[in-house]
Amino acid sequence: MSAMHSGKTSPPRASNKTGHWQAADARHHIHPFTDQHALKEKGVRVITHGEGIYVWDSEGNRLLDAMAGLWCCQLGYGNEELVQAGAEALRQLPYYNTFFQTTHPQVVELGEKLAEITPEGLDTFFFANSGSEANDSAVKLIRYYWNLQGRKNKKIILSRNLSYHGTTMAAASLSGLPYMHPQFDLPLPGFEHVGPAPYWYDEGGDLSPDDFGLVVARAVENAIVKLGPDNVAAFIGEPVMGAGGLIIPPDTYWQEVEKICRKYDVLLWADEVICGFGRTGAWFGCQTYGFQPDLITMAKGLSSGYQPISALALGPRMGEAINNAHEELEHGFTYSGHPVACAVALRNIEIMQRLDLVGETGRAVAAYFQQKLGTLADHPLVGEVRGVGFLAAIEIVADKATRRRFQDPGKAGSLCRDFCFQNGLIMRAVRDTMILSPPLILSKLEVDELVDAARRCLDLTAAELSKD
Repeated sequence: MSAMHSGKTSPPRASNKTGHWQAADARHHIHPFTDQHALKEKGVRVITHGEGIYVWDSEGNRLLDAMAGLWCCQLGYGNEELVQAGAEALRQLPYYNTFFQTTHPQVVELGEKLAEITPEGLDTFFFANSGSEANDSAVKLIRYYWNLQGRKNKKIILSRNLSYHGTTMAAASLSGLPYMHPQFDLPLPGFEHVGPAPYWYDEGGDLSPDDFGLVVARAVENAIVKLGPDNVAAFIGEPVMGAGGLIIPPDTYWQEVEKICRKYDVLLWADEVICGFGRTGAWFGCQTYGFQPDLITMAKGLSSGYQPISALALGPRMGEAINNAHEELEHGFTYSGHPVACAVALRNIEIMQRLDLVGETGRAVAAYFQQKLGTLADHPLVGEVRGVGFLAAIEIVADKATRRRFQDPGKAGSLCRDFCFQNGLIMRAVRDTMILSPPLILSKLEVDELVDAARRCLDLTAAELSKD
């Protein structure tokens, strides 16, 4: 499937500008989630080119990108149809806003297309530019919805330990990763976190996954009762938790959470920024896990990362209330529904449909991907391999039988990640969990290449750890 790209065959050569780029970057660029001083000492990696499932750095090294950028390049790199869609939109209407009772064809047609693939009823959309902005917007619209209902005490939004929902003040407050909070005096009031996460491998103990799923779901119920149902506005969850460690919920979890939210009249919010657009095998993760949210936030795979765009989809309950409020909605962004971003997103979905990436074709490759990755479970370092669709995690442990971790948390994962970069593979390390989220276009031969490289890097990691 990777052949559906530009057709270029000559690999990029090493550039003589690497040193200049590194020095200029060190002078002028603040990197996200990075120790700036340490990066300046080390020297930044410069990525110059991408094609299919591969990227090249400025030294001419080819890397198989098993993270699809940041979970987002569903169609891989160099897709000429997406380039053309953007170019055509730039020529026709490079920019116009959606304020002042105005629209344009690109945003209208994207809304129509999204309504075809979102779960039934979730067909009213607000557009933004990133997952963080979509989630920030959702917080505001949830508050607004309950104000319209005259229930102004329902303001608390409940999320989970180890969750990730973005980096704006509100989105970071939603996130349940404690390291994100102290530098900025977060979380803000009105945000609460519940644990444990539905992370059976680390938290399940002697419980079966199904029993553990019910226990963790009932922790959500206990939190709602403790805070008071009249105070809790919404519960947010990623169908599969991404940046917290690729945490796949037990089969019992989401249906129980949905029942609890309905019981206490709490809005159920699916953060699909990572899981949306085929990543779990369906268009959206809530479809994979069989629950019906009241609202969905999406980004990343919406445009395969080719343009910054995100969206908030509202179900009938919220959508009808806001559409019939008979007052001006005091919210929006300069680039909400940007015509170029919308045109690229629309073409992206059309290509995914034509290639059947969220159908039998995509499911066959995803099944092969999961089966081949499963062969790594025999490795001495691997405690568990888990996955769904085009998402997977490899747990690195000191003792497979007891799930015991290494004494220095994160060391093994960082070693493996670095060996991956040195051996032409990009995997992400979260603590000592290796994360994979490859482009949906990868072929079975490319799956073989990916898994062979992953085993080689695990071998190198084991050899290095044995020196301690």
